[in-house]
Amino acid sequence: MALLSTVLAVIPSYGWAAEKSQHVRKGKAHPQHTLPASRPSAARHASARAMQPELMQVQGRRVSHGAQTVISQHVFTNAVAGTSVMKALQNVPGVLFQSDDAQGVDTGGVKLYIHGFSQNQIGFSLDGIPLGESVYRNYNGLNAVAALSSENVGHMEMSQGAGAVDMPSTNVLGGAIMISSSDPKDKFGGTLAATGGSNATTHAFIRIDSGKLNPTGTKFYVSYMRNDTKLWKGYGTQFFQQANLKLVQPIHNESSVSLLFDWADVQQFNYQSETLETVQKLGYGISNYYPNYRLAYNAAQGIYSHGEDKTSDPKDVSYYAGTTASRDLLGGLNFHLKLADHLRWDSVVYGHNQKANTQWSDPWMASANGAPLSEIVKQPDIQRFGLTSSMTYDIGKHEIHGGIWYENNKYVSNMFAYNDPLLADGQTLTPNPFRKWSDPFAKLWGQTYNTNTMQTYIEDTWRPVKDLSLHAGFKSMLSTTHVGQTGNYEPYTGTNALAGGVGLTTFGAFLPHFSGDWHFLTHHELYFDIAKNMRAYPESGYHLSASPFAVSQEAFDLSRSSVKPETSWAYSVGYRFTQRRVDFSVSAYRVNFSNRLGALVQGSQTNPQTTVLNLGGVTMNGVDAGLTLRPLRGLSIFNSISYNHSTYDNNISQQGTTYATKGKHVVNYPDLMYKATAEYTYKKASFNIDALYTSSRPFSYTNDTSLPSYWLVNFGARYNFGRIGRLENLTASFNVTNLTGSRYLIMTGDDGGNPLSGDYQSLVVGAPRQFFGGVKADF
Repeated sequence: MALLSTVLAVIPSYGWAAEKSQHVRKGKAHPQHTLPASRPSAARHASARAMQPELMQVQGRRVSHGAQTVISQHVFTNAVAGTSVMKALQNVPGVLFQSDDAQGVDTGGVKLYIHGFSQNQIGFSLDGIPLGESVYRNYNGLNAVAALSSENVGHMEMSQGAGAVDMPSTNVLGGAIMISSSDPKDKFGGTLAATGGSNATTHAFIRIDSGKLNPTGTKFYVSYMRNDTKLWKGYGTQFFQQANLKLVQPIHNESSVSLLFDWADVQQFNYQSETLETVQKLGYGISNYYPNYRLAYNAAQGIYSHGEDKTSDPKDVSYYAGTTASRDLLGGLNFHLKLADHLRWDSVVYGHNQKANTQWSDPWMASANGAPLSEIVKQPDIQRFGLTSSMTYDIGKHEIHGGIWYENNKYVSNMFAYNDPLLADGQTLTPNPFRKWSDPFAKLWGQTYNTNTMQTYIEDTWRPVKDLSLHAGFKSMLSTTHVGQTGNYEPYTGTNALAGGVGLTTFGAFLPHFSGDWHFLTHHELYFDIAKNMRAYPESGYHLSASPFAVSQEAFDLSRSSVKPETSWAYSVGYRFTQRRVDFSVSAYRVNFSNRLGALVQGSQTNPQTTVLNLGGVTMNGVDAGLTLRPLRGLSIFNSISYNHSTYDNNISQQGTTYATKGKHVVNYPDLMYKATAEYTYKKASFNIDALYTSSRPFSYTNDTSLPSYWLVNFGARYNFGRIGRLENLTASFNVTNLTGSRYLIMTGDDGGNPLSGDYQSLVVGAPRQFFGGVKADF
């Protein structure tokens, strides 16, 4: 097989930048509720601005983080109902979001980058609850897609810097995304919404708000969301349902206790991963064989049906099926207490459990019963709990903030092989890829991880004179992981022992963060931001990522002395002009990334041979510029351009061959992005159109292959009928995604790998043009 001779590297790509300097801290890890006197006037003003009808706003919220962009619920109003929180960021300068579905909810086909940093190097939190690495096959949290229904998002804050020191995350190398849920309403009521569209898409949402139940102000809401769609190519469905509960108990005027609960159930057929070769020779329409089991059965025996043999690797062109099923339970209890006039205490206690199956049909491994293919099912389990606690003290011109975060995470990573049925001549079968998996004929491998993380921090924001804020702080991070082997099927893994009975510790005693913000004239602002960050050693299933644990015991022993935690130094400086009719901003940034971990892989996806090494560093320089014009009442026009130049600092040597990667561009992230948005509101009608240009992206580390550039245009229209009977804000909407029908390629959501040179099966096709219409009303 041709791919057996292809050498690959699963190496993260990196980048960093800052968009907006924030200069006074107000408990961002523990977002406060909108109680009447719980925020200073400046923060209340920023909150009000966040609700204005712009697609995004860079807010002057008084927080000590580096660059900060606030994304309001209005973004979701303009988008297709059910759009994920990640896709809601796609119009922000420096952000690259790509997905194989229109809503961005296919966890296996979504990619998010912020200035070159992938989503597994970006911190995520929900109401102060850490979400871990928000990726496909998450090991220490849950994907942000499944954390909260998008209709319940109050707002999001995105730091394009290295993230604040109080961010509860072990992977904040390239920024942070803080999601805040909306609060229950003061009056009894609710929301109903329904949407239909292309590929039999249906989206339904219902929310009931209790209103204030007693004189103390107790209130809550419960909601249920259901999203179902067929694949836009091939056969299969993507089903997602979710329930949320939030309860708020005010305590006097400036304190509160709140409870948040999330239940998410995902059952998705995945799109088939492709190579550049298969797209060039067979087109964009290649899909898996499901529900035609006979075609898959024959292909496993070398009998092909739609041109697979035109490629160098016909068996991997299509599989019978690939699916993802997961069920998450997440809960958090928030305390926001004013202890004295100048002293506040904020804490979160949380827990999370996930059970999942990720399945794909393997034409290379026969079933024990003699069928020429089998089902490979990864069955992970996550159990974690933790707490964050912080104190904020205002004294004179200083605001001092310090706190702690602790988490214990148990991650069970097992993979099994199950029999597929024998097929007699003339017989028709359609095995269910979501069937209850029992009685495997082999446990291919198993590892159990246990990780304890402790993070402490302290920071001070000093305002020596009016309109000038200086911030300094640091955090310390200690994360210790132990792993044990629980299974190893040597004919599959090719080794007599996996990494087991071993551990690694990530320790950063002093990870500083400095920033300054100066409003030197009316409407004018200058800022800078400097930060160092560190990422704890990642975990994963055997050979599934650049984890130093996901290898054989021999490979672990060889790499242990050279593997170090990934670190980054990030620097940014920026200027902003803000006026009623014009906003302009420009920021420049530089990143020095060290100890880049890479999984050097040789072989195919179904039988990789992996070694994890320290592969050196990355140097990045970039600039973002944005301009918003509001020439007429109701009309807003936004344009931005982002340039990024990031290169590898070292060559890579593998099995005696040196690959010339020094000075080559970082894979998967474009040098140039242009974004434009126009929104017009006239009386009860509103319209928006977005255009995004993404330049070509290097695919191989030697840059001898690349993914083509493309344009993506989206359109939306809405009409608010106002009050009709008992319904309020009855709104009809119409959306078209990928209006021009662009065809483009993206990386799969599971970081399947980039080739050191040439091609590899880790691509999916971006979502085509699709149409959606919906109605929504409050009562």
